[in-house]
Amino acid sequence: MSLMKIFDTAGSGMSAESLRLNTVASNLANADSVSSSPNTAYKAKELMFAPVLQQQSGAAEGEANANVGVRMAGVTESQQPVESHYEPGNPMADANGFVYGSNVNPIDELVNMISASRSYQNNVEVMNTTKQLMIKTINLGS
Repeated sequence: MSLMKIFDTAGSGMSAESLRLNTVASNLANADSVSSSPNTAYKAKELMFAPVLQQQSGAAEGEANANVGVRMAGVTESQQPVESHYEPGNPMADANGFVYGSNVNPIDELVNMISASRSYQNNVEVMNTTKQLMIKTINLGS
């Protein structure tokens, strides 16, 4: 893998972690939202990622595909049940007096936030290290 491909790979990782942080922010923003029906209650979003493969010509058998990054493969909704609360005075209450909250688990979201942040920082470090190696290579002739 050339040094320039490292920037592409780390950049795709940074992009993926940025999307992950965005999703965490959206989930946390809607953690306390309520609805009048379990079907319309906010459900936590979960991202699915997949490797980006690149066919390499002349590669040995078993090495025909090289991972060169990551991409978002889709968004799913959490299948955890939504919470219901009996609040007959709430304007969002259904005919039986229940309101339905989101199924966002703030603790899980905070763990996702820390993990995404650390992964983003790691990709930045990969880019910085690669840049330093390139500069050292250029300075070899000096």
